[in-house]
Amino acid sequence: MTEREKMLNGEWYDANYDEGLVEERRIAQDLCFQFNQTPPLEEEKRQDIQEKLFQQKLDNVGISSPLTCDYGSLTQFGHDVFVNSNVYFMDGGGITIGNNVFIGPNTGFYTAAHPLDYPSRNIGLEKASPIVVGNNVWIGAHVAIMPGVEIGDGCVIGAGSVVTRDIPANSLVMGSPARIVREIDQTNQIKDK
Repeated sequence: MTEREKMLNGEWYDANYDEGLVEERRIAQDLCFQFNQTPPLEEEKRQDIQEKLFQQKLDNVGISSPLTCDYGSLTQFGHDVFVNSNVYFMDGGGITIGNNVFIGPNTGFYTAAHPLDYPSRNIGLEKASPIVVGNNVWIGAHVAIMPGVEIGDGCVIGAGSVVTRDIPANSLVMGSPARIVREIDQTNQIKDK
């Protein structure tokens, strides 16, 4: 089994010294660099770079610079998504972003975990677990989402939260670690426009 296969299977793998994974990350870093250096008014060029990086046709996905991701191809977006500036997708375990998702600035999606014992950590072992964000989710600024977390549809994650466990649909969560503050009533809509 290759190190990439181990990574995708959620097993311990060599994250630091496997040449194939290092090369994949270098390609993603290069595409992120190109994207971050392309002026915002060059929309077509930016779109082309994003689609090479994420290896999918993007449907109304707006991404602000700067952007960082480990692989790019392991992050998948739904439609009508906005990613604010300085967002990091550590996507070795895979990251799925639903439809109509707002992601605040300085937010990180961290699929990787390292061993607690330093001898194992020092030889470059890592384990990656997927992150899944449902539809109609708003993630505030400076949020950290940890490995293996699933965020249900209709959630709002308060600024500065550290999300360490699954969040059920229609929850307002905040804090470090994030905790449910209350359920969101999706029928209580703002009427004045």
